[in-house]
Amino acid sequence: MAGSLWEKGAITLDDGSKAEAQLPVIVSASRSTDIPACYADWFMERLDKGYVKWFNPFNNKPLYVGFAKTRLIVFWSKNPKPLLRHLETLDRRGINYYFQFTLNDYVAEKLEPGVPSVEERVATFGELSKRLGKERVVWRFDPLVLSSRIGVEQLAGKIERLGDSLAQYTTSLVFSFIDIGAYIKVGRNLKQCVPGAREFHPDEMEDLAARIGKLAKSWGITARTCAEKVNLGKYGIEPNRCIDDRLILNCFSHDSALMKFIGAEPPSLLNDQKWTLGASKKDPGQRAACGCIASKDIGQYNTCPHQCIYCYANTNPQSACENCARHRANPHAESILGE
Repeated sequence: MAGSLWEKGAITLDDGSKAEAQLPVIVSASRSTDIPACYADWFMERLDKGYVKWFNPFNNKPLYVGFAKTRLIVFWSKNPKPLLRHLETLDRRGINYYFQFTLNDYVAEKLEPGVPSVEERVATFGELSKRLGKERVVWRFDPLVLSSRIGVEQLAGKIERLGDSLAQYTTSLVFSFIDIGAYIKVGRNLKQCVPGAREFHPDEMEDLAARIGKLAKSWGITARTCAEKVNLGKYGIEPNRCIDDRLILNCFSHDSALMKFIGAEPPSLLNDQKWTLGASKKDPGQRAACGCIASKDIGQYNTCPHQCIYCYANTNPQSACENCARHRANPHAESILGE
């Protein structure tokens, strides 16, 4: 993320010294690890302290991220239940937030050994939705994985069974096709653990997209793809923006500072006193096909203990477990890594 996107300012560190920090308006928590599931208490403590210490994954240099200007937090999780008890605190602080909730069913295939049962996650999804509203809890079935045991029809069946339970609690389903070639470690882990794991052929993408589009229509929700180049519009499937200016406008138009950041046009007599979508700042740190607007991610790779076989954010299970242990030994540290 280019530093020029964010205002910079001085913060006071835990030891009383001063430091310069980026002050993002939108915080992503996190594409790199499951903060709600595994680091909820740490996150809330750091929010109270006013900053986190983040290490650049490419050069390991530390960077301070302050929350003084933060108006929105986008939570990414497969199990946000541990964060539920903190939502009242977020509400009292006047911080806007919504959830990207990945809820897959790969139980039989043992692709996600560290997550709770499907039933427990469905219950958490419903609880969140009833509290926040359907639009603020986005359902992700992500990624879609093919193997010798899972074909297009089996995947469609998994999505249908989950959707029959979740459609009443959300307005959208987001999915992506597994991208093995782009991540060497993903390919290695899948090859070792998932017999016949492979990427989708174009005709398989079309077949599954047609099934998903039909299901989404029957549920009355919108199906979207995450960072996919393929155009599936003929099935009623749109490109997604996970950090989404459209959702932000619809849910948080009361926050003028946030509206100005996303480039929304201010109210006027001609538009019935409503903000309207303008030109948002696209996130330059994401892939070309990604539609997300700018945010600052505060997670770290190699820290998620879910041990999902397809995960691109963990190099290997051992490194993630070691970093989690380091965090547990020093849970009040400035960074997730216990430093």
